[in-house]
Amino acid sequence: MSLRSGIELQTRRLSKLAPGGFFFALHIRFALPLLHHQTYPQGWTDRYTEEAYALRDPIIAWGFSQTGTSRWSEITIPDPFGILEQAKEFGMIYGFAVSYGPMKSRTIASAAREDREFTDDEIETFSVLIRQLHDITEPPTTLTDAQLEALRCIADGDRHAAAAAKLNISESALKARLASARQSLLARTTAEAIQRAKDYRLL
Repeated sequence: MSLRSGIELQTRRLSKLAPGGFFFALHIRFALPLLHHQTYPQGWTDRYTEEAYALRDPIIAWGFSQTGTSRWSEITIPDPFGILEQAKEFGMIYGFAVSYGPMKSRTIASAAREDREFTDDEIETFSVLIRQLHDITEPPTTLTDAQLEALRCIADGDRHAAAAAKLNISESALKARLASARQSLLARTTAEAIQRAKDYRLL
């Protein structure tokens, strides 16, 4: 199974555990996650984005202050903007948060439902899936010389043909190196791979 397929499988499993929606942000570094996904109601997502609530969310603040799990009702971090109260308007009445990993590469997730509190077993099952996602998406600490050379050429502005000529390889070989780099960095595009390689101090 490919890494991408593994991520999709875990995401489907998470969906079944969170009838009111969920989100995860994997390996948050320099304020940005390596991967993120959310299934909360669109109306809530729009408001959350428009109001920049990520900067004020007590769930996110809790996730950076400690690791483990906590029901929303147990989080004591102040919520002066009433974010959790507003979420109830969208059926997100009960929920919990998960925080895992070192501060320099923290993963934070949360799930919601409308009808009742999540059970301990449900929280643990969801948490295990999040920890597995964190572990299988651990960012690389190195790239191969071939991957770095290919990324560097494109980062310098070379088109595929010019980059291949500069490296004395075929254009198809260059594309294979770029594809390999994208896979290692979990990037959808070469531009995204270049940015992540720079963020991780690899390039």
